[in-house]
Parts: sequence; C-alpha cells; structure tokens
Amino acid sequence: MARNRIYTLIITIAVMAVLLVWTLFPFYWMLVTSIKENSEIYSPVVQLIPRTFTLVHWVDLLTKTRYLQQFQNSLIIASATTLISMTIGSLCAYAVVRLRYQGRTLSARLLIMSYLVCPSLLFIPMFQLMIALNLISTLYGTVIAHLTFTVPFCTWLLVGYFKTVPSELEEAAKVDGTSILGTLWRITLPLSAPALVVTALFSFTQSWNEFLYALVLNPDRNVRPITAGLVDLIAVEDVFFWGRMMAAAVIGSIPPIILYSVAQRWVVQGLTLGAVKG
Repeated sequence: MARNRIYTLIITIAVMAVLLVWTLFPFYWMLVTSIKENSEIYSPVVQLIPRTFTLVHWVDLLTKTRYLQQFQNSLIIASATTLISMTIGSLCAYAVVRLRYQGRTLSARLLIMSYLVCPSLLFIPMFQLMIALNLISTLYGTVIAHLTFTVPFCTWLLVGYFKTVPSELEEAAKVDGTSILGTLWRITLPLSAPALVVTALFSFTQSWNEFLYALVLNPDRNVRPITAGLVDLIAVEDVFFWGRMMAAAVIGSIPPIILYSVAQRWVVQGLTLGAVKG
C-alpha cells in the first residue's frame, strides 16, 4: 500500500514537472530571444542559453517604435471593456436568474448563441458599422467592438454564479423595502465576489488578447493596441525583427500575469463556486 502511494507520488510529480516545463518554456524562449544577438537569433543552430546578452532589442522597441503608446492603448481598451461588460453583464445575468418575464429563456439562449458566433464572420459588417458611425481608429470604437463578445461571456458566466446565491436572502431584503437594484448591489454582488473577480479577469484577458478587431478597426497605428501593434514590427512583408517582437511579447504578457497572480485566491474560489448549482 505504501509502495503504491510512493509510485503515485512519483508519477504525479513527473507529470506536474512536464506540464510546468510545457507551460513556462514559451515564456523562457521569448525572454531569451529578446536578449540574444541577431547573429544567434538567425543562426541555424538553436541556442537554449545565449552565448552573449544584449538589451538592444528592448531599447529599440521602447525608443524607435510606437509600442509604449500601443501598450497604453491596450490598458485603456481592456480596462474600459472589462468595467462596462461587468456592469452590463451583472444586470443582464441578474435579470435572467431572478426576474420573471416573457421570453426570458429565449433571450438567455440568444445571448449564449451570440457569444458562439465566430468574430471572423462579423468583422466585415462590424467594419462597415464603425465607418458609418465614424468610429474607425478610435479607442472607444474598439471598446464597443470588444463588448460584442465580452458582454455575452460575462452574462453567461455570471448566470451560473448568481444561481448559487440563496433567493431567501434577496426575498428578505425585498421585504425590508430594498429595490431590485439595491438587492443586486447589497446582497448578490457581495456574495458573488470571487465569481466577479474570475469573470473580470477573463473579460480583461479576452480584450487584451483580441487581434482581429484591433487590427481591422484601427488603420491608424497610433491607436492600435499591442496585439495589432506587433504587425508594425514586421519590416517588409516577411522580414521579422524577432528580438523586438519577443521583447514586446514579454512586456505584453506581464499585465495578465500580474492580475492572475494577485487574484489567485479569488480565482480558485470563483472557478468552483458556479459548480454548486446548474
């Protein structure tokens, strides 16, 4: 029996080690490539550990490109998208879970179906709509485009979480004269705090990583977020400045990593909270 436990422990550690290397190696490769000399980057011989170190790619990225402006654009777009989508998603999810109205089930299903539509099928009509509204190459135009997939996602995710909140608490608040919005603000949202953190993180990550709308809707390179801004680091057709691109990728991965690291405890609680009720 003890031997079986030892074998199980060894296998578990081995599998976790493989998964850890599989997860962390891309980040290591980005960082290492960003500090290599060009001669090593374009060499046919792969060097896992660079022979020489240089910061020239980082200096060029921060001083000779629009990356800092595009990084700021990404922060604005992702933060605004997360705030708005969480507000709208909370209201919509609460309406679906607690209110009784005609067409409630149909509206909930249509909401989920709208999230499942591939963005690559919508970017042409989205582009035409943005032109008609004069929202091309604007930050708020990109935010509006991102809301088309973050709002359904937040609503769908919060519906499952709000179902875990005992309705008796809300009924007691209503007896005391609390309005529907007051019940949502004072009862449902505080009890769903871990779920709100998880949903906000997922929404932020979706907006932060989005590429297609960010590229198509922003011909002006000064308004592009970093995902579309990486295209600007390609010189002529197929000439890639891999050092700069890897440095940009390293910087671009920092905000989501920081957010997930800080909110790790709430993420774990929130991921299991919605499994209590279906």
